[in-house]
Amino acid sequence: MTAPTPKRLNFFERYLSIWVAVCMVVGIAVGRWFPEATELLRTMEFGEGSQINIPIAVLIWLMIYPMMLKIDFSRILEVRKRPKGLAVTLAVNWLVKPFTMALLGYVFFQWLFLPWIGFDLAQQYTAGVIILAAAPCTAMVFVWSYLTDGDPAYTLVQVAVNDLVMLVLFAPIVTLLVSGASALSVPFMVLLYSVVVFIVIPLALGSISRIALIRWKGIDWFEQRYMAAFHPVTILALLATLVFIFAFQADNILDRWFHVLLIAVPILIQVYFNSGLTYGLMKALRVPHNVAAPGALIGASNFFELAVATSIALFGPGSGAALATVVGVLVEVPVMLSVCSACNRTRHWFEPVSLDRRGDVPAGT
Repeated sequence: MTAPTPKRLNFFERYLSIWVAVCMVVGIAVGRWFPEATELLRTMEFGEGSQINIPIAVLIWLMIYPMMLKIDFSRILEVRKRPKGLAVTLAVNWLVKPFTMALLGYVFFQWLFLPWIGFDLAQQYTAGVIILAAAPCTAMVFVWSYLTDGDPAYTLVQVAVNDLVMLVLFAPIVTLLVSGASALSVPFMVLLYSVVVFIVIPLALGSISRIALIRWKGIDWFEQRYMAAFHPVTILALLATLVFIFAFQADNILDRWFHVLLIAVPILIQVYFNSGLTYGLMKALRVPHNVAAPGALIGASNFFELAVATSIALFGPGSGAALATVVGVLVEVPVMLSVCSACNRTRHWFEPVSLDRRGDVPAGT
């Protein structure tokens, strides 16, 4: 059997951790050297007290809309041919992941790390990591799936279904867990408003754009011209968003750099636990590797754009909750690459994929 060709990230994706670090330095410098300008940007909101920062909201839209263009909801019905992989992914993402993160946040921030961070920040960090865990999947999942030779069609279905579930469960789960695991109250309407602004609207626009443009210009033009045109826009929006966030968080990061390391601890534990659990369940259920690996990666990754936007909307751009979601951005790439590597090294654990008579459905799934 011919060995699979090694997959590589493009230049930007390969060094994303470096770009994040550069944005962190630039943002902190802007926040410290130009405090008046930073404060002016911080106060630009959609209505008094809304906490929805206009510059960040616009940039996040520029990131989320292209992600939604990739989702073909017509493929969802195909999952009935191979339900096990999706069932495991959904169970871990919505019945395990947010609840284990709430437990880890409580144990680490409100018990183990409490003497170093204090009561108020312990509550905010707990809220931040819960918001992060309750927002699974990002467009980068498609990159991780590619690196593990994942089934692209099935990965698309997993991401699409999780986005649909997120419309219904994200707000109630965040409200329940933040209120239960911390002393903070979550204004449900503000959270619901964030879901509408940052999920429902771009999801609807992406879906409508996809259907209309494919009918008008064809799938090749849509994927090779229209979607490709957004790639540099998405990258620039991501980097600019990080600069803004780190500028707003400049004092927090410089004065509490040790806190950044502490916040990373439960996030790392949660990522490896959920990816390992998903991967193990897939193996136990004899799901093929090209579905199991992307499933593990979806269970490990976070929709950090939504998490950052929501934490800012709820608690403000300079809050501890926003800082916790930003730490999720910092650890995302190196951690996910390590999960990809582990999946590739353990490919032999899974049985080779055999096709049924129709040639499109792996047996045993």
